[in-house]
Amino acid sequence: MKLVLEDGTTMTGRCFGAPRAVSGEVVFNTGMTGYVETLTDPSYRGQILTLTYPLVGNYGVPAPRPAGSIDAPYEADRIQVQGLVVQSYVERYSHHAAVRSLGAWLASEGIPAITGIDTRTLTRRLREAGTMKGWLFPAEMDLERVKRSAEAVDMRDEVFRLVSPREPITYEGGPLKVMLIDVGAKDNIVRSLLERGVSVLRVPYHAHARIGELAATCDGVLIGNGPGDPKDLGQLVAAVRGLLATYNKPIFGICLGNQILALAAGGDTYKLPYGHRGVNQPVQDLLSRRCYVTSQNHGYAVRHESLPAEWEPWFVNINDGTNEGIRSRLRPFFSVQFHPEATPGPKDAAYLFDDFLRLCGAMKGPSDSRFTSAGAAAPHAASTGRS
Repeated sequence: MKLVLEDGTTMTGRCFGAPRAVSGEVVFNTGMTGYVETLTDPSYRGQILTLTYPLVGNYGVPAPRPAGSIDAPYEADRIQVQGLVVQSYVERYSHHAAVRSLGAWLASEGIPAITGIDTRTLTRRLREAGTMKGWLFPAEMDLERVKRSAEAVDMRDEVFRLVSPREPITYEGGPLKVMLIDVGAKDNIVRSLLERGVSVLRVPYHAHARIGELAATCDGVLIGNGPGDPKDLGQLVAAVRGLLATYNKPIFGICLGNQILALAAGGDTYKLPYGHRGVNQPVQDLLSRRCYVTSQNHGYAVRHESLPAEWEPWFVNINDGTNEGIRSRLRPFFSVQFHPEATPGPKDAAYLFDDFLRLCGAMKGPSDSRFTSAGAAAPHAASTGRS
């Protein structure tokens, strides 16, 4: 098996998934565990994923979840990556919940994987040159033929359609109801809301023409994560912009949702050199000055300086100073670039769901249009009391 980057870098290893040719952006994740959750995260759709932790596969893979369910630890109903690159694959797994090896799971879903790669060298190359296109294919195949025929995902349009539901889905959980705009949302976002006694209306991004109508039936809106460039979602951004002008209830964005909310508000986004993908990204709340370790998976970020006067940065990445969240100064609209639902990763930021839902509940009913700037700040103020 071979991995070839667009700059000509070539690495050879052994296949332990499906022996087929694929292409996609090559990215890396620094998490030490959680490959089941990571591989099923829709934000990775269309990408070839490199895991920097050297030993992968030692705890195997649990049984497939029932069709139509959103059971953990899976974040979607299939593997999302184009291909997988690891240093040392462990075939003989050991875990009480495992029923199959990682290689068997990958092969069953037609996902190629390569082991025996010096992932330190590969990661260093991606950090220096930035993420780049790559091809993963059986060693006996000709590279020029691979470049013409390797399976790829169109990252401007097709990728969003592949990771979102066809029709709205309702999950009954309680009297409070939240609309989740799904552009590839992780299932644990839904699970996190259901665990808190909330009903969820999961709406595909392509239902943008109905977003205002559907939002009016809910007590709050959550814009979920997903793959790709937020600027390729022009119609959704326009729909959210219309929602900002008319909606009198809370709006909360996660990951891609942070970028969509920023664009809708009049801000700008840009592509990061190699993104943030891991479970140890430190962020700081600029209001409380508290720091949190977070789970992240994104290749784009919001420009701090592009935000309109009525918006402000909320969180910042301690490593590189990039934006990790924004909030309206006057309205109950806010978002974060990281994943409060985690999986995999620390749950330090899970309180954000509680704060969002507390605000949704406070604004529910006939008085929900009479909010003030103090009321809009309630979830953020609540976080300052946490240790």
